[in-house]
Amino acid sequence: MDVRVTPTPRLQGELQALSSKNYTTRYLLVAALAEGTSTIYYPAHSEDSDAMRRCIRDLGAVIEEDEEKITITGFGRNPKDVKELDVGNAGAVLRFLMAIAALAPDVTFINRYPDSLGKRPHDDLIVALGQIGVDVQHNSGKLPITIRGGQAKGGKIQVSGNVSSQFLSALLFLTPLLEEDSEIEVLHDLKSKVVVGQTLEVLAQAGIVIEASEDLMHYKVKGGQKYLAKKYVVQGDYPGSAAVLAAAAVTESDVILHRLEENSKQGERAIVDVLRMMEVPLTHKDGIVHVKGNGKLKAVEFDGDKATDAVLAMVAAAVFAEGTSRFYDVENLRYKECDRITDYLNELRKAGANVEERQAEIIVHGRPEGVEGGVEINAHYDHRVIMALTVVGLRAKQPLRIRDAHHVAKSYPIFFDHLKALGANVEWIE
Repeated sequence: MDVRVTPTPRLQGELQALSSKNYTTRYLLVAALAEGTSTIYYPAHSEDSDAMRRCIRDLGAVIEEDEEKITITGFGRNPKDVKELDVGNAGAVLRFLMAIAALAPDVTFINRYPDSLGKRPHDDLIVALGQIGVDVQHNSGKLPITIRGGQAKGGKIQVSGNVSSQFLSALLFLTPLLEEDSEIEVLHDLKSKVVVGQTLEVLAQAGIVIEASEDLMHYKVKGGQKYLAKKYVVQGDYPGSAAVLAAAAVTESDVILHRLEENSKQGERAIVDVLRMMEVPLTHKDGIVHVKGNGKLKAVEFDGDKATDAVLAMVAAAVFAEGTSRFYDVENLRYKECDRITDYLNELRKAGANVEERQAEIIVHGRPEGVEGGVEINAHYDHRVIMALTVVGLRAKQPLRIRDAHHVAKSYPIFFDHLKALGANVEWIE
């Protein structure tokens, strides 16, 4: 389905931030890898987290859920023998479970999204798994992928980090369960180090001991460890909230978001700092962000590698800023659900934004007077692009029609409900 976003001069109201997708998927996985029953409070509900639920259930986890929590009795290091797993369009879920499939005899990950996840490369993880005796059959590094496991013993592993940190995280989930100790060396640059920090945080909470170098490029992992059954509480989600905060920043607004921890390890919490740099009036105290937007913003320069999943929302805000903004070190945006540099900027241009791209940069020449809008734009099946283009539509002079906007459900199924609650003029159309 498509969404029509009609210019909306004012947003007002209070929202509870969505629960974190990244933490939910990680807690679901460590609970499944434990022997015993874990409880996760306030888990996220999105296509990605639902994909992890579905897959760990297929692998043998027993799951019960109510409105507040989910309880999981794990399968430990002995997943059930399944022939196929369907991760939907969830790249992180695929990569984490490719590693865990090394504990199973023979698992094929099917390809249901040939135009999105089906195009994304996984070669770096495939090569790394091969170093510890895992046989991987694949389609030039892409889905469908078959893992023939059962032989992994640990040892020395090298993995490239310059496309995605998810490959490293996948190995960090697997190696504590192997019989031998492992040493992991990250080659080249490591993208999204902050997200690796989230993985290490969750592993430590689950009782796993990993020795990491200060620069996160080297790891020593004892084999034969066990995941502990624990209780976890999922914090509010900054990546999704970034779009809501950007929407408040570009309009006249009085918007309050709850459950956003000031000291969160989510790199996307930088959206608050960037909006402050853009001189957006806001406060952040006791887990509450309060934006009193006046629609006036100043240009910024920002290293986007520290907050990958908030960059598109930052760019949407910068479209209306006074001056030229620059978001650099963002090449890994090209390897997401779509090319989040070329594809996103092409759609912004259709809406009337003045933007440029480099291989690893997005440059925005702000138009405080607004953009024209009045066009149909393609979100390329990408939830982050959908949310960011919606922000632009709120400040356009004429409505924007965003195609296939239902794909926002990948991470934020109630995004448009939340915007409507704040007074945004958005409507679903066939």
